[in-house]
Amino acid sequence: MTEREKGPAAPGRETGVATRTRPKTKKPTLYRVLLLNDDYTPMEFVVEVLVRIFNKTPEDAARIMLHVHQNGVGVCGVFTYEVAETKVAQVMDAARRAQHPLQCTMEKE
Repeated sequence: MTEREKGPAAPGRETGVATRTRPKTKKPTLYRVLLLNDDYTPMEFVVEVLVRIFNKTPEDAARIMLHVHQNGVGVCGVFTYEVAETKVAQVMDAARRAQHPLQCTMEKE
């Protein structure tokens, strides 16, 4: 039986529809991962890093590498903070292990 069929509500007791408000989810802040040019790291190594760490195709990796070479800096990708931080650490680790001075950093989008 519905509330209407039962008759009026008891005094002091209100009837109505309960609504639940959903909290608005905020999109996470994004960060650009940047490669910095140097005159010592081989271009092939930069392409390998872009393919292996950033999952770029060899063609995209070569295009980004040339952009970095010609402009001094280039964007490898845009990620959430934790992912960007991990990518930067992976690049720096790979460069250190290969004894190249390649630098990688991140900045807020």
